[in-house]
Amino acid sequence: MHRGGRGACFLAAGTALAWSLYGGAAQSAELQIEEGAVILFQGDSITDGFRFVKDRFCDYGLGVGYVKMIADLLPALYPARKATVINRGVSGNKVKDLVKRWEQDCLALNPTWVSIMIGVNDCSSFHSDDPAKKAAATSPEEYETVCRGLLKLTKERLPRVRLVLMEPYLLPYRPDYAQLRPDLDLRIAIVRKLAREFGAILVPTDRIMNAAEESRGERSFWTLGDGCHRRAREAP
Repeated sequence: MHRGGRGACFLAAGTALAWSLYGGAAQSAELQIEEGAVILFQGDSITDGFRFVKDRFCDYGLGVGYVKMIADLLPALYPARKATVINRGVSGNKVKDLVKRWEQDCLALNPTWVSIMIGVNDCSSFHSDDPAKKAAATSPEEYETVCRGLLKLTKERLPRVRLVLMEPYLLPYRPDYAQLRPDLDLRIAIVRKLAREFGAILVPTDRIMNAAEESRGERSFWTLGDGCHRRAREAP
């Protein structure tokens, strides 16, 4: 088993259970994830999961992160559903980057489920000393406006699509993260607000990952030292 695999399982299990068991009233997956479902994951490098790196640690196209674990979990639990999992996370993306590629990387794929986790790069770049990075980021207010527009467009073009919103998250490993935390908390509150507004399933990723780390009591057991990317390599 990969070191950190259990940590990524918190993400995978949390998302899958939200869809299949806790989507309101403990409904079964047969009611939640339909036969032939096309499940699209969108986001930044956490979703990307090194999907463009072809080596022994990667499943090309799905990466090694939570998307890969969900892709493995769903057919094992519900083989009759024959769901297709697509990963279109792109490392370094901010919410405006999603807008630029949404036609090709979402709407044209005609998914029946769209899961989005975005915001940590917006947060870090907004507080960067680099003017170019700061200019490419969004304030929390703009983040809300752009996210809402993206979700509205998705529902207009794909009226039957089910939305899953995953909170952006950080584990408190680096000193500068203390500066980012208030901003990130604002964006997490926005994600929760939008989930209610659009009837999306909310996955409380930040709470899940921080609770997992606290329960372990060992820094960066679940993730790399940056506090957000899961460990992919096998333990020695």
